[in-house]
Amino acid sequence: MAKSATQGETSPSELIDARIKELGDWRGEMLARLRELIKQAVPDVVEEWKWRGVPVWYRDGMICTGETYKNAVKMTFAKGAALEDPSGLFNSSLDGNVRRAIDFHEGDKIDETALTSLIRAAIALNAAPSGRSR
Repeated sequence: MAKSATQGETSPSELIDARIKELGDWRGEMLARLRELIKQAVPDVVEEWKWRGVPVWYRDGMICTGETYKNAVKMTFAKGAALEDPSGLFNSSLDGNVRRAIDFHEGDKIDETALTSLIRAAIALNAAPSGRSR
């Protein structure tokens, strides 16, 4: 799954650090905060760098991605359609059968408690016998 950094290679975590720094604006700050919340909720999370520059977080399967666009930071949950979302965080990719996403825009506040619950629910789904996949 995740490559470990060897001499001359850059680790996924280092690539994510570089992306945050490269953005240098609210999107970098938002991505950094989302990453921090993921790591707090899942201390043993595995970070990967896929699809030409998308941070991806795993634990017993994919949890979510952190894509950056001109006007949004999109946090896509791989199995979001199967998750309860009592706080109504999902606001994007609502038509799909599997994924759901949250688009964060400049100035948006994160409901950190609700997001942490959603992250933990995604992990629980991945860990369930019927939920495991890669």
